[in-house]
Amino acid sequence: QGQLVESGGGLVEVGESLTLSCSASGAASGVTLRYYAVGWFRQMPGKERRLVSAISSPGGGKYHVEDVKGRFTVSRDNTKDIAYLRMSSLTAEDTAVYYCSAGRTIEDLRKGAIDYWGQGTQVTVSL
Repeated sequence: QGQLVESGGGLVEVGESLTLSCSASGAASGVTLRYYAVGWFRQMPGKERRLVSAISSPGGGKYHVEDVKGRFTVSRDNTKDIAYLRMSSLTAEDTAVYYCSAGRTIEDLRKGAIDYWGQGTQVTVSL
């Protein structure tokens, strides 16, 4: 764990937007993110970690759970080995620790077959 690094979390108000970024934690990590599907999980207080969005390695395949569809957009820039999660129209129910993950395919991520994790970044949406 810890081979990926998330950034961009913070405190925002309801209705605002936030963009999270995910990259490998330096050359020593041995991870080349462009070769992996990237998933964004979140863990709300007292609940299990849950996949909310994912993007395939080439970037053409995308997945969002129903309660974030139309509000969250997952993307990636393989020239920079960075993946993003753009979150809009945030609600208090989006408050969670958000984790970046990497796996072979979106389907693997959905099954919990994770090769690498980040350490998480807190997103807090205030009323």
